[in-house]
Amino acid sequence: PRYCPECAAPLIERADAGEAGKVRLACPDGHWTHWDNPLPVLAALVEVEGRILLARNAAWPEKMFALITGFMERGETPEQGVARELKEETNLDAGEIKLIGVYEFIRKNEVIIAYHVKASGEIRLSEELVDYRLIAPEKLRPWPAGTGYAMADWMTARGLHVEFMDLPKL
Repeated sequence: PRYCPECAAPLIERADAGEAGKVRLACPDGHWTHWDNPLPVLAALVEVEGRILLARNAAWPEKMFALITGFMERGETPEQGVARELKEETNLDAGEIKLIGVYEFIRKNEVIIAYHVKASGEIRLSEELVDYRLIAPEKLRPWPAGTGYAMADWMTARGLHVEFMDLPKL
């Protein structure tokens, strides 16, 4: 069981009358409530010399490549965060950063803030990533979830045909 960080009492499920009976984990003495709000995740559709960088996480199947993503840190703007994540994960330097949009990712309780980032430098992947591809924008095939919708919106804004791919089985 989980415990209250204020008094160490075991948390209980409690319905909140002020929120139409929404059930949340809470301290039985009212010291603390677990709100379980979605986390902000930053995503970068990275353009390097006219091609789009897709990377594969070490934990993913061999053919699954995606945008560069990461969590926003305290004290940084989303733009600073996406530039930091890009540098940490690929060694690339962010140049122009433009918002694509904001997307729900309910399955993981996240809100994705997606950017188109023009980047430069030498690609060197972090330990978290094991491979990458540089793909011509017209050959992109977004996935029908999360960051795939950001990719589709970016493509549509440029007059590119969007054909969604099937998600690989994890």
